[in-house]
Amino acid sequence: MPKKKDWIEIVLHIAFWVGVFYTLSSLTVSHFKVRVDHNGSVMQKDVRQVLSPNMFLTLGFLALLFYGNIFWVFKKALRFKNVWGRVVVSAGWFLITFLANYYLVNILLMAKNNDRPAIRAFPIDRANPPPIVIPKDTVMQTKTMVFADNSLSNTVLLIFIGIFGLSVAYFFLKEWARAEKIRTQLEAVQLNTEVKFLKSQVNPHFLFNTLNNLFSMAQKKGNDDVADGISKLSDMMRYMIYESNAEQVPLKNEIAYAEDSILLNKLRYADDEAIVRFSYPAETGNIFVAPMLFIPFVENAFKHGVYIGQSSQIDISISLTDRQLMFTCQNTNYSFIKKMKADKSGIGLENVKRRLELVYPQKHKLMIDEEDGKFNVKLEIDLV
Repeated sequence: MPKKKDWIEIVLHIAFWVGVFYTLSSLTVSHFKVRVDHNGSVMQKDVRQVLSPNMFLTLGFLALLFYGNIFWVFKKALRFKNVWGRVVVSAGWFLITFLANYYLVNILLMAKNNDRPAIRAFPIDRANPPPIVIPKDTVMQTKTMVFADNSLSNTVLLIFIGIFGLSVAYFFLKEWARAEKIRTQLEAVQLNTEVKFLKSQVNPHFLFNTLNNLFSMAQKKGNDDVADGISKLSDMMRYMIYESNAEQVPLKNEIAYAEDSILLNKLRYADDEAIVRFSYPAETGNIFVAPMLFIPFVENAFKHGVYIGQSSQIDISISLTDRQLMFTCQNTNYSFIKKMKADKSGIGLENVKRRLELVYPQKHKLMIDEEDGKFNVKLEIDLV
């Protein structure tokens, strides 16, 4: 249901187009004086025709130009990196609407004028034009000012340019307002996250010192697997505390973090209980992404896709193209099996969806489904 601000915006749009309608109607007025011979007397009359069907056609094309720009053309144009590409797309749409209006109006006028009787032309002294005398009972044929007239066509062109300029201003003001709203929401989310972290965090120095001590003890006892797990955990904690607070991090860091998370999760299971395949590009270049986007899906795959005593497989993939990053994760679905009550401190899928909407508005596509006992996640992120 529309909110109050939506109704206000609708009313403003209606008022705007009423103003455009009034401007067009004033331009399509035919107004000239004639003298009519009526019962032997001469009287003067004003002949006016206020509304023209052509005006409604032009009004429709103006609305098509305005709303086509703000809802479609400008969004498409912004995808071009080249400024000239954006200009060509926007100018092309302007020319299409204006020329379509110009030619359709002229076609209608030509058809209308062909139905009228021919009017005899007389030389006129422009300094002192004679009155037009029409015999009694003669039906007067009025001629409406037409858009084919050069001066009026120029005026209509100026109106089209004005509507185009207003659509540019409207679109970018809306984009600015939307960006400000997202920025405010991100700040609120970040602040809330930081507050929760401060409430629950352990002194990092104490934590790292403890991990280093455990690492040394494991090495002394010759338990290399435990030592390696502690080392991975230390690296992950360091990344979470010191590096993941940035808005963007190198993709290679996120891949390394995901690898460490996979290795630590596999420590809980036998080799054949959790078979994990993780593929990713060897070179990621200078690709940056929002931190901690993939980990919730990896954790979910282990949480619902691995069952002790059963052979389970998890397939994780990250791929890159020139304009897009694609993350996929597929695992066996054991969520129907009752397990110990889960820890609710993790990042849920709903939170991930909300974060994607804030960080990558209209630049991502997340698809989650279940098919043939497999849980599938596919995340596409536009990098431009």
